[in-house]
Amino acid sequence: MIFVAAAAGLVYALYPRTMPQTQTIEARLQPAEFDRLRQVSDFNAITDPTARSVALFFEAGRVIEHPRCMNCHPRTDRPTQTEAMRPHTPWVTRGADGGGAPTLRCSTCHQAENFEASGVPGNHKWRLAPIEMAWQGKTLGDICRQLLDPARSHMTREELLQHMAQDELVGWAWHPGANRKPAPGTQEAFGSLIKAWLDTGAACPQ
Repeated sequence: MIFVAAAAGLVYALYPRTMPQTQTIEARLQPAEFDRLRQVSDFNAITDPTARSVALFFEAGRVIEHPRCMNCHPRTDRPTQTEAMRPHTPWVTRGADGGGAPTLRCSTCHQAENFEASGVPGNHKWRLAPIEMAWQGKTLGDICRQLLDPARSHMTREELLQHMAQDELVGWAWHPGANRKPAPGTQEAFGSLIKAWLDTGAACPQ
């Protein structure tokens, strides 16, 4: 009986079967509904220009301090990822130009756009911010002063506004793909807050 059972099992294991058909990987979950940003006009009741400027930056800070932005402004040469801002896997490094080491460029995995089948995010400008613009571990006030310091931001105030309001890589934060939660509001609303903050004196929180 044992021999018969063993023989039957062997026949079953070796019996040819139809291979599974190739199927398209299902799209990842849609991002959760995004949080809205307050409009510039919501701050008109603050009559003191400095206080209004600080309040505007605090609202813009909801984007600046969001993981979609913070992950690309790490305190070390290794980026972070996910909502929890975990160290990037696989281990990659900033490189001389922010685009990765010569042996493992960011573009090796991050293509010109999000690749929904695998969930890998993408943008043709994909790279880390300069180390002088590390935000992780800093207060919002410290980040504000960084932004206004051309030696660290490498931007004039006009260039800063253009970067925040129009840069495509910054804009990725609102279109992160997969099931990632986008940054609050829209890039247009964020840019309006940054412009209003600059126009009211670019005051920084303490």
